[in-house]
Amino acid sequence: MVAEDIVQDTFLSALKGLAAFKGEASEKNWLFAILRNKIADHYRGLRTEILPLENEGPEGPDGRFGEDGMWRKNRRPKPWAEPDNPMEHKEMQRMIDWCKEHLKALPKMVFILKYLEEKDSEEICKVLGIKPTNYWVLIHRARLQIRECLEKHWLKK
Repeated sequence: MVAEDIVQDTFLSALKGLAAFKGEASEKNWLFAILRNKIADHYRGLRTEILPLENEGPEGPDGRFGEDGMWRKNRRPKPWAEPDNPMEHKEMQRMIDWCKEHLKALPKMVFILKYLEEKDSEEICKVLGIKPTNYWVLIHRARLQIRECLEKHWLKK
């Protein structure tokens, strides 16, 4: 599993760099810094230049957008609101998590950094080693895919 490999690399790097550890930070913070760098290295290795999808033309995936960049009337997302009922809210959150897990690695990481870790776009680009234009494409696609997933699996009522 990737997580286990990254943790193992973290400990190996810590062992190799133990002589250089000055004690200016706690061991825990030092290990977390190494881990954070290993995670960033992993996702930098996954990055690729964002290319159009097979079914994506200048109007976006499946022709969702018109020449003006606005949603086509027949392709607009279905309107929906956040549920008032706490049980439905928990179910919606569970479904968002499920949909997030079905994203590809890089869009998933961008989504997690943006919405779960609340990082700004500049920091996300720096951590993942991507260009701002690629960031915006990735976050846009992740949002669309999660919304479509919710519409298909949760809002089909």
